[in-house]
Amino acid sequence: MILSDTRILEEISKGTIKIEPYNRLCLGSNSYDVHLGKWLATYREHILDAKKHNQIEYFEIPEDGFVLYPHIFYLGVTEEYTETHAHVPFLEGKSSTGRLGIDIHATAGKGDVGFCGNWTLEISVKQPVRIYKGMPIGQLIYFPVEGEIEVKYNQKQNAKYSGQPDKPIESMMWKNQF
Repeated sequence: MILSDTRILEEISKGTIKIEPYNRLCLGSNSYDVHLGKWLATYREHILDAKKHNQIEYFEIPEDGFVLYPHIFYLGVTEEYTETHAHVPFLEGKSSTGRLGIDIHATAGKGDVGFCGNWTLEISVKQPVRIYKGMPIGQLIYFPVEGEIEVKYNQKQNAKYSGQPDKPIESMMWKNQF
């Protein structure tokens, strides 16, 4: 079951869902539109290593936009800071974004109860496309959770992505033991 617009509004008023900045016009019938923040990043190395801390370089999207190219993996960020304390948030691309050939996540579309931060986007494109900061990039949908949550994500000792800033965050796979 997905929360409707009225249920999302109820949860915002209760404080279990937080979206900043919030704009009522971005609330759909069962989702909330999020926007591309001003920062993008790319990995410094061409070959990434899952056991290594792969460094990224940040750059700001200029006012006249930035062209994304296929075969380059970009990390972006949502303009919105969100908190979700009682539901599972899912970030999906908008159909208009998809119709431009833009994928906003490789695999990480699901958040956890207790996620607090800006969402890092895993962006790839099918053909060159110019993007702009502040453009609608995706939508958040919320699912209720059945059962009690023992430890929320923001309370986990090993939560690698809790409190994400308004800049993209690189993979923290290297922090795992394997």
